[in-house]
Amino acid sequence: MSKGIVERYASFVASNSRFVILAFLVITALVGAGAIVGESEDGEIGQFETDSPERDALQEIESTYDTDDAIVTQIVVREEDGDVLTRESLLNSLRLQQEIRENESINSTLQETGGMVGIENVVATAASVEDRRNQRGNGSAAEAGESGQFPPIDVQIEALESRSDEEVESLLQRVLDPDATVPGGDPYEFLPSDYEPGTTSADARITFVFQADESGSGEDPADAYNAQLAIESLVDQRFDGAFVFGQGITDDASSRAVGDSFTIITPVALILVLGVLGIAYRDVADVLVSVVGIAIVMAWLAGVQGWLEVPSSQLLIAVPFLLIGLSIDYSLHVVMRYREARNGSLDTDGKSTGVRDQTTAMRLAVVGVALALAAATFSTGIGFLSNYVSPLRAIRDFAVLSAAGIVATFLVFIALVPAMKLEVERLFQRFGRDRRKPAVGGGSGPINYLLSGTVTLAQRAPVAIIAVALVAAVAGGYGATTIDTEFNQADFLPEDAPEWAKSLPGPFAPDSYDVRNNLAYLSDNFRQQGEGSEAQILLRENVTSPATLDAIEQTTNSPDEESTIVRRSDGTAAVESPVSLIRTVARQNETVANAVAERDTDDDGLPDRDVVAVYDLLFDADSERASSVLARGEDEQYQSARLLVGVQADASSQSINEDVQAFASTIEGNAPVTAIATGGPVISAGLQDALLETLIQGFAVTLVVILVFLVALYWWRHRAPGLGVVTLAPVVVALAWLLGTMAVFDIAFNSETAVITSLAIGLGVDYSIHLSERFVDERSRRESLESALSAAVTGTGGALLGSAATTACGFGVLALALSPPLQRFGIVTGLSIVYAFVACVILLPCLFAVRERVLDWRTTA
Repeated sequence: MSKGIVERYASFVASNSRFVILAFLVITALVGAGAIVGESEDGEIGQFETDSPERDALQEIESTYDTDDAIVTQIVVREEDGDVLTRESLLNSLRLQQEIRENESINSTLQETGGMVGIENVVATAASVEDRRNQRGNGSAAEAGESGQFPPIDVQIEALESRSDEEVESLLQRVLDPDATVPGGDPYEFLPSDYEPGTTSADARITFVFQADESGSGEDPADAYNAQLAIESLVDQRFDGAFVFGQGITDDASSRAVGDSFTIITPVALILVLGVLGIAYRDVADVLVSVVGIAIVMAWLAGVQGWLEVPSSQLLIAVPFLLIGLSIDYSLHVVMRYREARNGSLDTDGKSTGVRDQTTAMRLAVVGVALALAAATFSTGIGFLSNYVSPLRAIRDFAVLSAAGIVATFLVFIALVPAMKLEVERLFQRFGRDRRKPAVGGGSGPINYLLSGTVTLAQRAPVAIIAVALVAAVAGGYGATTIDTEFNQADFLPEDAPEWAKSLPGPFAPDSYDVRNNLAYLSDNFRQQGEGSEAQILLRENVTSPATLDAIEQTTNSPDEESTIVRRSDGTAAVESPVSLIRTVARQNETVANAVAERDTDDDGLPDRDVVAVYDLLFDADSERASSVLARGEDEQYQSARLLVGVQADASSQSINEDVQAFASTIEGNAPVTAIATGGPVISAGLQDALLETLIQGFAVTLVVILVFLVALYWWRHRAPGLGVVTLAPVVVALAWLLGTMAVFDIAFNSETAVITSLAIGLGVDYSIHLSERFVDERSRRESLESALSAAVTGTGGALLGSAATTACGFGVLALALSPPLQRFGIVTGLSIVYAFVACVILLPCLFAVRERVLDWRTTA
C-alpha cells in the first residue's frame, strides 16, 4: 500500500463519511445475518486420529469385546467418624432406589437390567436369599443373587426391614467375610479403599446408577443428565453427607459457575474498561464510537461463524477477546491521531500549521495510521491463519475465524469508525461546539512523564536495558522447559467461591460448588466407573499361558503407591482381568473351583497348566463376564485378553497414560505376551500431546511468517530489512517472559493455555508495528534520534497505554471468576498484554537507539 493510495483512500473516507457509514450498515446486515441463517453448533476439539498402537488396540477392543456404553451416576453416602453400614442407612438407600424407580423421568433413563447397584443391594439380596432358604431349603439360593441379578427392590426392603439392628450386623459379618461367597456381587467394590476387610462399619460407600445413552451420535444425552440432577435432589432430601457425581452434575455446575462468574465480573469489568477508556479518551462520545465499532466487529464475527458453519468449541473463546483487544487498540490510534491532527501537532511533512478542520484532521489521521494498521492486520492475520495447516478441525476453524475477525476489525476501524467519528464531530459543531481534545500522552501530564522516561532510558542506557530484558527472557525460556504440559479435566471443574464472594448481596452471591472436591474424594477412595475413570490393556499372543496369569497377578498385587491406578481395600490394583474372573467365578461355581484346584500346583488359586480348559469352563459358567475379558476367534481359539484398569479420574491424562503404560510394560516383561495400554485416558493423552504439538508448531510458523513479512515490508518501503527483526524482537521476548511466569505460578502450558498464549503474539505484533511505523515516520523528518523517539513514544505510546490498560483490566478481571478456565484465561491474557506493552515501550526504543548507533558506526568506519 503506497503513500499515494493511502492519501487517496483517506480523502475518500473523510469526504464521503455518510456513504461509508451507510455502506457498512448494509454490509453488517448481510454478514451478520449469518448468525441467524447459518448453523454453528457446539463442537469438540476435533475429529483427530493418529495411527498408533494404542488406537489400534482400542478399535480391536471395540470390535471384539462387549463394551458397556452406559452413563454412570455415582451416589456416595458418607459419615465422617460415623458408620454408613447401619440398618437405617442401608434401608435409606434402598428406599432412595425405590423413589428413583417410581420417578418416571429418571426411571426411563435407567438400563433395563442392573440399573442400580450398591452394597445395600448386596446385603439385602443376601437377606432375601436367607429368607428363601429358610422357606424352601438350601437349593433355592441361585434363584436370586448368585447369577448377579437382584430381587425386586420391594423384596430387598422387606428383607432388611424384617431384621433388627443386631441381625443386620450379623448379616454384614457374613457378607463382608473375605472368604465368603456372596450372592449378588462383590461387596468390596462399593466400599472405600481404606476399608478394613471383615469389619462391619465404614465411613463411606458408593452406589452406581447405570443409565442408557439414547442420544444420537455426537449429541449429549440430555435426558440422562437431567435425571442426574433429579437424583441429586432426591439424595439431598434423604442424606446430609451424601453427594451425587456424574457428567450431568459437572456440566450443570460448570454452567452455573460461568454464569455466577459473569454476574460478579461483568459490572467490575465494565466499570474498569469504561473507566480506563474514559481516562484515555476523556470524552463520552469517543467512548461510544469505540464501543459501537467493537459491536460491529462482534456482529461480523458471529455472522462469519454462521455463514461458514464453524462449530463452537473451547478454542474459539480466545477469538472475541483477541478482536476486542485489537478493536480498542485500533480505535485509540485512530482517535488519538485525529486529535493530534486537529490540534495542529501532526502533519505529513512534520510541521505544525495550527488548528485544522475536522475533514482535514481525519484525512491526516487515517494517513498516519493506515499503513501501521494494515501491516499489523496482515502480519497478525497471516500469523493466525498459519494454524490452518493443523490436522485438527477446531484449530483450522480457530485460524480461519481469527483471520476473518482481524480483517473485519481492520475494515471497521479504518473506515467505519473514522466516518462515525467525523460525523459526530460535525454534529457537535452544528450545535456550536468546536471540540479539540489532547491525545493521551500529550502535554505535560503524568502519562507523558512516564512515557518520556522510557525515551530517557533508551538514550542513556539502551544496552543495559536490552541486557536485562534478554536475561529475563533467557530465564523465562528456561522456565518454559520446566513448565507443566499436562492436561487435566479436573482443572475445568468449578471451585467454591471465596468468602468475599459469598458475602456479596442478593443476586451477586454465587452458589456453593463442591463438585471438584467431590471428584477428588471419589478418586482417593473408590474404584469409579464411567468415562475417564477406566483405562484398558489389551494382551495379544499366548494369553492362555500360565505365565501370563502369573504376570497379571504379580503386577496387580504390587501397584506403585504413587500411581494413578486405583487400589482396592486389600492394597491390590483395581483391575478386572482373567485372573480376577477366575477367582470370582471359582468362589461361586464348584465346577470351575475344582478345575482350577486340579491344575494349581503352587496353591495360588490359578491354574498352572491347561489354562484353555479353565477358560472354557468360565464361558460355560458365566459367558457375560468371561467375554468381557477374554476373546475367542471363529476357531474357538483364544486370541486376546483385556484388562480393565481403574484410574483416578481427577488425575491428568498424561499421568494416567504413563502409569498404565508402565503397568502394561511390567506384564509384558514377565510374560510371553504383547501388552498395549489403551482406553479413554490413554487416547486422550495422545490427543492432547498431538494438539499441543500442533499449536507449538503453529507458534513457530506464525513467528516465521510474521518475521518474513516484516523484513520484506521494511526492505520494500525503507530498504531497512533489519527493522523487521527489531520490530519482532520485543514480541519474542514478551512471549518468553510470559512462559516463564506461567512456570513460576504453576500454570500448565497445554492445549488450552497455548491458544490463550497466542494472544501474546497477536497483540504484541500489533503494538510493535504501531510504534515502529511511528518511529520510522518521525525519524524520516526529524534531525535527532531523541526527538524522533520522543514523538513516537509519547504519541503512539499513549494510545498503546490506553489500549493495554483497557484490555488488561477487562480481561484480567476474569481472574476473579469461579470457573478455573476463565481464571486461567484472565491471568494469562492479562500478563500477555502487560508484557507486550512493557516490551514495546521500553525494549523497542532501546533497540532503535542501538540500531542507530550501529548504523552511525558503520557510516563513520
